[in-house]
Amino acid sequence: MMKYTLIFIDTETTGAGPDDRLIQVGYRTTDGTDVDELYSTDRKIDIGAMATHHITESMIEGKPRFIGSPAFEDLKNRFAKDHVFIAHNAPFDIGMIEKEGLHVGPVIDTLKIARALDPNEKIESYALQYLRYLLGIEVKATAHDAWGDILVLEQLFYRLLKKIVDEKGISQDNAIDWMIEESKKPTLYRSIKFGKYAGQKLEDVAETDPGYLRWLLGEKEKEEVPDENWLHTLKHYLHLN
Repeated sequence: MMKYTLIFIDTETTGAGPDDRLIQVGYRTTDGTDVDELYSTDRKIDIGAMATHHITESMIEGKPRFIGSPAFEDLKNRFAKDHVFIAHNAPFDIGMIEKEGLHVGPVIDTLKIARALDPNEKIESYALQYLRYLLGIEVKATAHDAWGDILVLEQLFYRLLKKIVDEKGISQDNAIDWMIEESKKPTLYRSIKFGKYAGQKLEDVAETDPGYLRWLLGEKEKEEVPDENWLHTLKHYLHLN
């Protein structure tokens, strides 16, 4: 039996900006709790977000606020007990949850773990749904719905956990410890998938055109919410770390 209680969690939101708020929270815990609820907010849902998760204004009208809800109180209690928060691209969900006044404890980001287990970047995409079909995860789940994503996330986590246990020859608890520590680290990208050097290794671009990487670093630093992984990566190849 694992020493940890795990929380597989996903949020859907009004958008991806700093002023956006969550409108759906779904989570499943290893001690038997399932939650999937919609919540109201004063923030209007962006059309782009609506087109992704298909939650409309009418669907959240009259719903309770997340703060003070049973799920809020349950998560507050769980985070205080250091239950492990598991999400795909966890910083996004953590940011949304913490806007509501909760403080998350230990975290496993399955996106970072999937990347860490593929150091040569052989996998074309690390998006949750891509990994779902790549690994043949068979669940009845609707993409970009919080509950559907949780069902995929849960199975993805156990696939990654087994791979770590098998490859490192360690216990499940030690594998989870490794995942928590790995999730704290910024990702070091090996190749670039956009722009004029798309498909090339970053170490090669750094050798032939470091000016491009310096320009890209400047652009990344200007972003409203800078991507810590790209900042770390570019500084690494420019020897600025």
